[in-house]
Amino acid sequence: MSTTGNGLRTRRGKRLAGSVAGIAAVALTLAACGGGDSGIGGGGNDDPPAAAEECPCEIRFSWWGSDTRHESTQQIIDAFEAENPDITVVPDFTDWDGYWDKLATSVAAGDTPDVITQEERYISDYSTKNVLADLGTLEIDTSKVDDGVLAGGQIEGTQYGIPTGINAYALVADPEIFADAGVELPDDTAWTWEDYVTTANAISEGAGDGVWGTQDYGFNEAGLNVMARQRGETLFTPEGELGVSEQTIADFFQVSLDLMKGGGQPDAARTVEYQAAGPEGGLLGTNQGAMGVWWTNQLGALSDSSGHELELLRLPGESEGERTGMYYKPAMFYSISADTEYPESSAKFVDFLLNSEEAAKIMLTDRGLPANTDVREAILGDLSPTDQKMADFMADIEDEIVDTPPVPPHGSADLADIMERVNTEVLFERITPDEAATQFIEEVNAAIAD
Repeated sequence: MSTTGNGLRTRRGKRLAGSVAGIAAVALTLAACGGGDSGIGGGGNDDPPAAAEECPCEIRFSWWGSDTRHESTQQIIDAFEAENPDITVVPDFTDWDGYWDKLATSVAAGDTPDVITQEERYISDYSTKNVLADLGTLEIDTSKVDDGVLAGGQIEGTQYGIPTGINAYALVADPEIFADAGVELPDDTAWTWEDYVTTANAISEGAGDGVWGTQDYGFNEAGLNVMARQRGETLFTPEGELGVSEQTIADFFQVSLDLMKGGGQPDAARTVEYQAAGPEGGLLGTNQGAMGVWWTNQLGALSDSSGHELELLRLPGESEGERTGMYYKPAMFYSISADTEYPESSAKFVDFLLNSEEAAKIMLTDRGLPANTDVREAILGDLSPTDQKMADFMADIEDEIVDTPPVPPHGSADLADIMERVNTEVLFERITPDEAATQFIEEVNAAIAD
């Protein structure tokens, strides 16, 4: 992947979802909240240049997360305000479950936060409603962000989101359980999906009752995307259409059935329970399983919960298909309201979040491994051993990553619910993998067509 780039004002053009009801409300109030008087409307509108803003001023920053994230973010805000005493940053945060409804309600009421934390499933929905500014018109230096990573926030040549950091969807393994079961850790540079099933089944047999080889992977579309990419397909095309074949979708769900049949993963009822329990309450977090597929930034929580030294491995199939399928996913994005009264101050804050070593030393990997490669290098010595392991893994796979998937289209906010529902039906064998593929395609096409 290229590691070159230019500042957003002079750099070449680039391309890049959460309540559906809330987004619909946004669409009904575009006159109040789209484009705005700031002159930085989204989607390349020919708005007049904004007048120079006057400070002291106040901007609002919205994000989701745990209490720990809230505390560290407040420290970052304090550091920014110390450097910019004329700008006050008002925190606006909640947990993940409430964030998207709150944001949609705020936008519909014409009270959009100035700086908005976004996620890949939702950014298209907001950008297509002219809620987000074209960041290419603002002074935000992205020269130290990989072009492929930066493209994760681009839609049709417009930069709607600046990546906060990067993650990868990877296999997390517990070497202690492997050893107890008498099974060797796989060579992750060469193993196949068939090897994955065989390995998990062998662990369950060798470890005894109450311990399984792996946790089901079928609830997250990222795994399907990796398998599709390995086959030269993609979950979504750059044009915003579904790009994965029925055969690949069926094969993806078949893996779970093969694992259940061979004992490599729990039965359907237990699997649903473990999925609902999150990383800490899943198989790895409770020492009841040797493997699971998680985002790399979840390694710390899994390790802390299990009390074991866990390892990151490449997903199966990276060496057997047309190409590699793993990718760097922007952990989240910073966006700016198209309607903000203070675009320059908002951009200055985003630039600080992206490029300040002081901010990075506070944030560390909480929003992914920093997107700014110089800042990433600067904080390596401050990382915990677990986070250092994550950073090493991300560096190890860098040369194998081909590109970044296109931004999911408008309507893809429904994808998580579709994936969970269809996978549950497969696990309980109420539908076959072939039927699941047909249902998945029909439901996703309906969602992105709305």
